[in-house]
Amino acid sequence: MDDIGDLAGTADQFAAPEDFRSGFVAFVGRPNTGKSTLTNALVGQKIAITANQPETTRHPIRGVVHRPMAQLVLVDTPGLHRPRTLLGKRLNEVVEDTYSDVDLIALCIPANEKIGPGDRWILESVQKLAPKVKLMGIVTKIDQAGRDQVGMQLMELHALLGGECEVVPVSAKDAANLDTLVDVVAEQLPEGPKFYPDGHVTDEGTEKRMAELIREAALTGLRDELPHSVAVDIEEAHPDEDKPHVMVVRAVIYVERSGQKMILQGRDGNRMRSIVQRARKEIMALLDSSVFLDLHIKVLKDWQSDPKQLGRLGF
Repeated sequence: MDDIGDLAGTADQFAAPEDFRSGFVAFVGRPNTGKSTLTNALVGQKIAITANQPETTRHPIRGVVHRPMAQLVLVDTPGLHRPRTLLGKRLNEVVEDTYSDVDLIALCIPANEKIGPGDRWILESVQKLAPKVKLMGIVTKIDQAGRDQVGMQLMELHALLGGECEVVPVSAKDAANLDTLVDVVAEQLPEGPKFYPDGHVTDEGTEKRMAELIREAALTGLRDELPHSVAVDIEEAHPDEDKPHVMVVRAVIYVERSGQKMILQGRDGNRMRSIVQRARKEIMALLDSSVFLDLHIKVLKDWQSDPKQLGRLGF
């Protein structure tokens, strides 16, 4: 797949000029602080799903930003939080493991939300788990706040980080200050080689990306606790035997309760049809192919707290 890139590459694809900078950068913060949207904007294509619910991102997603004098490997992590389930505990463990493997950690704070105890807890956790890793701040969603509010947030985040760290305001939606952010991040990375060949965008496998696009479609419009209970598994994906230009994708959406299944199906199956339409459109764009999407909903009771089921679903 072209979107995954050719890791083997050629010597020319990995060639880097003198003074080239490269490294891994983790975006951290509370859920819904704009980390995934920012990752997509910087990479230049959708590699991480976005939704208005907590715990949308469930595994670290690597996206590569290519510049003439730098290569940034962005690691979009699940939002660090106080877990209520075994899944939540495992997501936190994944995030914590990520900290020690990066060169820079960027704490993301929305411009339109006050810095609170949750943000301070995340910063303390980062400083405890990765005391030697450089820190910086990013004020996200500046399109949703006035100039004075953004200025105040910049000062408060600067103070929170100790006064020595860089802080950059951005809007992924409006592409405001994205080049400035890349430049500031690159300056803090060590000199080094290209880790990925030119054109490589993400490490995400195609089936995992399809599963995430289906989950994103299912999450649209949901509220309360149901989003946490949604998981997706791709059972098979292959070209149609009679129509090789059509990709057949069969997948299952798992929920924890029969009532949740009814919510996703909607009255007369209307909501389910909308999920299939949204997901199919996104998968077609990903694969650059026609797609037949066969999607079903199954109940997998309390899967978030069942070690066996979590393993089966890749957690």
